[in-house]
Parts: sequence; structure tokens; C-alpha cells
Amino acid sequence: MNIGIITGASSGMGKWFAFYAPFYFPEIDELWITGRNVKRLEQVSRKTKIPTKVIPADLTTAAGMEVLASNLSKENVRINLLVQSAGLGKIGAVADVPAEELEEMIDLNCKSLTKVAKLCIPFMAEESHIINLASAAAFVPQPEFAVYAATKSYVLSFSQALYKELRKDKIYVTAVCPGCVDTPFFDVAQKYQEMKSYKSFFMSKDKAVVKTALVDAKKKKRISIHGTYMKLFYYVCKYLPTGLLLKFM
Repeated sequence: MNIGIITGASSGMGKWFAFYAPFYFPEIDELWITGRNVKRLEQVSRKTKIPTKVIPADLTTAAGMEVLASNLSKENVRINLLVQSAGLGKIGAVADVPAEELEEMIDLNCKSLTKVAKLCIPFMAEESHIINLASAAAFVPQPEFAVYAATKSYVLSFSQALYKELRKDKIYVTAVCPGCVDTPFFDVAQKYQEMKSYKSFFMSKDKAVVKTALVDAKKKKRISIHGTYMKLFYYVCKYLPTGLLLKFM
């Protein structure tokens, strides 16, 4: 059986990946969606276009990882698509955000993403795809968003290296690097400090970012960037000195 796995599927972009992935990857027979909120996962599963298996799991814990591992080992499956959209961010100076919340960002955005990739790679089919949710915050250090941006820099770097490692096996990895996206992410992110007002000008719709990501994954692109402004930002960050960019952040 060909499956697609989507982490963080209970809300935000993960939810839309669950809705749209079957249209872009029609070879998938069944979706597996994971997250911590069982009720929301079940709501998503009722709206998907193909059979969907709900796997409640906190992937930052050993128990949560074991739940996913157990499901994979028990069934004869090939993974055609893995979307890692689970993520967490907190806006605020490092000195102002509790250490355990900084660690939580690292655990979810970096450690869990790496462990899930490691777990799933042996089950990946030829011509399969991994989509990892990074961020435009990965392009340059972000004062007052320092840990989140650093975790997304990790995701971007890890994804590009993984692309090179897995390409010989016909497994392709795409890092998705949106700017601000209109999702419930900011309900949590603004706990200690509000987002800079100018960033709202560059806000994208979650559905649009997801569609772009799925198209770019099908094209086997290493990086998916939605929107003209974010593409311009990528090249600005690529060619201007970091010290100069930090003066304007």
C-alpha cells in the first residue's frame, strides 16, 4: 500500500497538505496524519479525499515516536510522500523566553524532524518525496526570533544535504521556506512579543503556500519559496553581508 505521512496535520499548513496532497500525488492510497490534538485530526480526516488514518502522537517524545514506528512496522507500506509540517515558534528575546520553551522549539523543529526522517527513509519508495517545513527566517539570523530562525536554518541545511544523499535512491527532498503565513502559528508565537508590524504586509495564505510546495516537490526542487517578495528576500540574504542585513532586521 502506498501512503503519505503528514506530521502536524491538525491545523495550519499541515491540514491543507492533508487536503491537497492526494490531488498532486494520486499514487497515494492512504494518508497517515499525526499530531497531538486527536479531535482536530479526526475533523481533518473526515474532509480528506482518500482513506485517512489518524495517529495521535507527540513526536517530541520517545513514546510518540514509538507509536509511529509501530504502525510502520506492522503494515506493508511504501511511503510516497512525507510532509513534516509540525513546528513551533516563540517571538521574543532569548533572555525573555523561558529556557524550557526555547528547548521545546529545538526539540520539535529539529530533533523530531530528524528522527521522523530517519525512521521513514527505509520505507520510502522510488520517486518519493520528503517535504520539510523550514521558513524564510532560515535565510538570515532573526533578533527576537533567534532560536526559531536558527532551528529553521537547521531544517534548510539538513534538507538540502538529505536531498544530495537520497537522490541516488530516487527520493527527493524539498525545504519549504515561506515568509509569514496566515495560520494559528502566531497565536502561540506572540505569547511574549508581537510580530513586527511590517511583516504583516508580506503575509501569505496557507493554502497558496501549500499548493506551491506540492508543485515544487513534484518538480524535485530543493527549495520552495512562495511569492515574489520572499524570492527577492532569499536573493538579498544570499548576496548581502549578514552584518548589513542585521542592521535592517
